[in-house]
Amino acid sequence: MTIELCMGSSCSAKGAKWVLEEMKKALRENNLEDKVTLSGSLCLGLCSEPGANMKINGEVVTGVTQENFYEIFNEKIKSVLA
Repeated sequence: MTIELCMGSSCSAKGAKWVLEEMKKALRENNLEDKVTLSGSLCLGLCSEPGANMKINGEVVTGVTQENFYEIFNEKIKSVLA
């Protein structure tokens, strides 16, 4: 699985750094580090959306925040790889 987290200025201002650190932690805690290629990307062009944006296996996921991070992680990553 590939996960690309937008690190553009808009997403950075909306918490991308927190999402990146939390993603690393969640992958480690769920023993999924070896199953995921995690990288940063330039702007995904969806800057008007709230929260940070990312691509998971090419699917754009918008509006990632502290409030919904674990819901997205469990649904789109953990359930697919577990």
